[in-house]
Amino acid sequence: MRINAKGQVTIPAWIRKEAGLRPRTEVEIRLNGEVVIIEKLRKFQKGRGARMIAQLRGSANLKMSTDQIMVLTRGRKPKF
Repeated sequence: MRINAKGQVTIPAWIRKEAGLRPRTEVEIRLNGEVVIIEKLRKFQKGRGARMIAQLRGSANLKMSTDQIMVLTRGRKPKF
């Protein structure tokens, strides 16, 4: 295997298959001495996606009924 002029290397198909590396799979590349380690990121590993979800996640400490929430978000309760 050889690194091309752009610094790219092709991972052999059998290795991609064994490791579950599919197109657009996120990987982490680490250096351990002179050894390069390519590791598939776990789905819920603390990373960019997990941080974004944590920022979007909210919490509520109010005890409100569904009707009260509907009035808050949509205005007056409809009369039937």
